[in-house]
Amino acid sequence: MGEKYMSMHPAITNGKKSWYEFMKVGIIHFMIFPSTMKGEGPIVETISKIANDDFFTAIEISWIKDDKVREEAKNVLEVSGLTVGYGAQPVLLSQKLSLNHLDETERQKAIAQIKACIDEANYMGIERVAVLAGPDPGDADRDRAFKLLVDSLDQLCTYAEDKGMGMTLETFDREIDKRSLIGPSDYAVRLAEAVKEKHNNFGLLYDLSHAPLLGEKPSYALPLLKDHLVHIHIGNCAMRDKEHPAYGDMHPHFGIKGGENGVDELAEFLRVLFEIGYFDKDEKPIVSFEVMPLPNETSELVIANSKRTLREAWLKL
Repeated sequence: MGEKYMSMHPAITNGKKSWYEFMKVGIIHFMIFPSTMKGEGPIVETISKIANDDFFTAIEISWIKDDKVREEAKNVLEVSGLTVGYGAQPVLLSQKLSLNHLDETERQKAIAQIKACIDEANYMGIERVAVLAGPDPGDADRDRAFKLLVDSLDQLCTYAEDKGMGMTLETFDREIDKRSLIGPSDYAVRLAEAVKEKHNNFGLLYDLSHAPLLGEKPSYALPLLKDHLVHIHIGNCAMRDKEHPAYGDMHPHFGIKGGENGVDELAEFLRVLFEIGYFDKDEKPIVSFEVMPLPNETSELVIANSKRTLREAWLKL
């Protein structure tokens, strides 16, 4: 693997040996500190923990319900120098909102909520908002749901564009946990092409954690998605044993017993990202850890595991 990689990417042998030369390394705040996922809890304190850790050059946050807390968080992030992303996935999931709901009233609720998220992100100085598709309705209504999702994203891209912002859609599994319309990578490409007929501020987010849940290999999915990828998550999942404490889309630490992703899988994922040119962008792209502690684990321990995994994976390149 090493010889192949170095022959394709001579920059590695020309002194560029730090991942910071290729990407912004981030972490998803509301996952590593799940008590903040509903927009409440020790948000400023936990954002500050990440901001004080100079390993990270990016962070992804979500909604903050309290105006005062939001202002305090904004001040911390402004001083930190971190690149900040906004994930609206927990906003939609926690309220069971769907951007492709077959009921028009329910779909408009989801659109209105994401417009509010765009406003919040804009206030925080964030340039992109990430969402996910709603549940897959099944074969009979899938085409209709797809068209509704395209329409919802059309409205949201227009709204974001007026503020100089972009929209991102993260792909999720369709059969195991989130059972999302988007979905398999080939279907995600269809969606991106449809939305980008009118908008150039839209892109896709792919998560290493979701690849096994989708039954996809990075060597298949990433080349397929390459023209639309604007964001990457890295993490793990467990899917072989339904009794596993992290079964489904739970983002356990790398290398967990019974899990799918560890050092080798992350190294291969990074290798394919290099191969498709993900790191050749003018502005360094974000690669964020999406990991969540199990009830018997601390956030700090899972963060340390993530850092070690990236270091070991990088050495394999």
